[in-house]
Amino acid sequence: MFSGPIPKNISELLPKLSWLDLSSNSITGRIPYAIGMLKELNGLILGNNSLSGKLPHSMRHLSSLNVLSLPQNYLEGELPSFFRNYRNLKSLDLGGNKFSGKLPAWMGESSPYLLRLSLRSNFFHGDIPKKFCLLQYLQILDLAHNDFSGAIPQCLGSLRNKQGDEAVFPRYDYQMVLVSKGVEYLYGQSFFNLVYSVDLSSNNLSGEIPENITNFSELSFMNLSMNHLTGRIPEKIRNLQLLELLDLSMNELYGPIPQSLSSLNFLSHLNLSFNNLSGKIPSGNQLQTLNDPSIYKGNSLLCGPPLSTKCSEDETKPRITPNGGNRVANENGRDIGSFSFYISMAAGFIVGFWGVCGTLIIKMSWRQAYFRSFDNLKDKIVLLVMVKIVRLLRKVKLEKS
Repeated sequence: MFSGPIPKNISELLPKLSWLDLSSNSITGRIPYAIGMLKELNGLILGNNSLSGKLPHSMRHLSSLNVLSLPQNYLEGELPSFFRNYRNLKSLDLGGNKFSGKLPAWMGESSPYLLRLSLRSNFFHGDIPKKFCLLQYLQILDLAHNDFSGAIPQCLGSLRNKQGDEAVFPRYDYQMVLVSKGVEYLYGQSFFNLVYSVDLSSNNLSGEIPENITNFSELSFMNLSMNHLTGRIPEKIRNLQLLELLDLSMNELYGPIPQSLSSLNFLSHLNLSFNNLSGKIPSGNQLQTLNDPSIYKGNSLLCGPPLSTKCSEDETKPRITPNGGNRVANENGRDIGSFSFYISMAAGFIVGFWGVCGTLIIKMSWRQAYFRSFDNLKDKIVLLVMVKIVRLLRKVKLEKS
């Protein structure tokens, strides 16, 4: 329950301080200039307070920082260029503040050993720099609830292709906020090694979901909801065998839900609602336990359990080609079975038409008999009509008399 500002002479009182954790208090005011004089500081944890203003320029001296955690305050301004000095930074959490501007490309180069990055709930905008993919140790990436635009970098799947050097990570425990299923959770450092997360939700991202993201095989949570993503759900999503949460809701995705989704045995939370997905909902394995219709809400062309919309025969049974094979597509994406059907229909029409007309043209006696029969039929019809008319006239005349 500490309150008030951080002492301005803290560097004089504790010159050898290596770890400062004042999180979850009622501390107000600005981060004092003296913080930057604590040159041996490895961890600065000031989250969940009421700090405001910009980061002091004196923080450029904190080149030994491993952890910088300032979430849930009222801090503002663009990311300062002195972050380039943080070569040993392993965890950066600035979520829930008022930071703004574009993400500098040098972030992917200046902190090559970064494991956890959270910038959620700020006012950042612009593209996600491709050089973020240089953060090859990164296991938690949270850029949710900002105003990022453009495409998701294709190289995100290359993240975590090296093992982080945990031996040099600080021995002190601290907490970091992760959002799962819409609920914020505080995870301690001991739990971090078990969590691999990408959260890009609530932005203005567009384009397709990069297929390379399925190479991030250790991924536990992936939330790309509330963007403007288009295209299909990658078939190779089956590679994410450890995935527990997948949220792709409120985008513009189309096409069928890949059957491979049913092979994700750890999947416990799925949300594909409010897209343009179509076809039969896959079944089997883990998807059998996810029987909540709200998972697929807002996709009018989806059918099958757990929705009440039943699938037509064309959507539930595969079409068979003449050689007995399953329905396949040629290079142009056309259905070979349907193509063969139209060829057969055209051939049948040609044979039937010319089988009759060709014979009449060639054989004169048949042709004369054919047209004579039409003449006789015409005479019979005319005679029948005339008889009916005469009878009707007689009846009318008798009624008048």
